[in-house]
Amino acid sequence: MIWYGIIISGILNFLTKFLSLSYFDTSKMSPKIKQILSYVPSAVFPAIIFPGIFIDINGSLDLENNPKILASVIAVIIGVFSKNILATIFGGLTAYWFLIFI
Repeated sequence: MIWYGIIISGILNFLTKFLSLSYFDTSKMSPKIKQILSYVPSAVFPAIIFPGIFIDINGSLDLENNPKILASVIAVIIGVFSKNILATIFGGLTAYWFLIFI
């Protein structure tokens, strides 16, 4: 039953993005609207990532003794200095694994 929900939500998500991108004419938009819409993916990204970092298994906010917070800070620092997405991902994962296993 859970797999049906996952598959259906994936299909609906794909269709909403595909239909909005295929039938939306950006040449008719004003430059101000184009500028505002250029920030939408970066505004949605934190909404996807932050619950995984700050919310624990029970659904409550976990700020104390949370290795994911320190690992994400390390990943942000690596990303700012290296400007390389692979270095950021591997650096953050290595920091997280180091923190939880040691």
